[in-house]
Amino acid sequence: MTMLHTVNKSPLDRNNLDSCMSMAKKGSKILLIEDAVIGAMDNTAVAEKIKGAMNDFSFYVLGPDLQARGLDEGKVIGGINVVGYDGYVDLVTETDNVQSWV
Repeated sequence: MTMLHTVNKSPLDRNNLDSCMSMAKKGSKILLIEDAVIGAMDNTAVAEKIKGAMNDFSFYVLGPDLQARGLDEGKVIGGINVVGYDGYVDLVTETDNVQSWV
């Protein structure tokens, strides 16, 4: 059973992403949306933690939310897939369940 986890709070302010990664099963997909997109940026306080978790999870970030916050898509951690709204829908339909970490 595959699961998509969506995280919407900044990992610099909240522990939603940490909780998600501690509870998610290996092979899960994690999509960073809203303020959580900050966690997808390289050279941040959480970048190394996310890089270390990339062996266990597939990471995605919502491109329109990056743009809305003035973040440069070119500075996203290598290996994180930037998706649009259509990609978000694809992730939902490709997985058996969706868990939102709000």
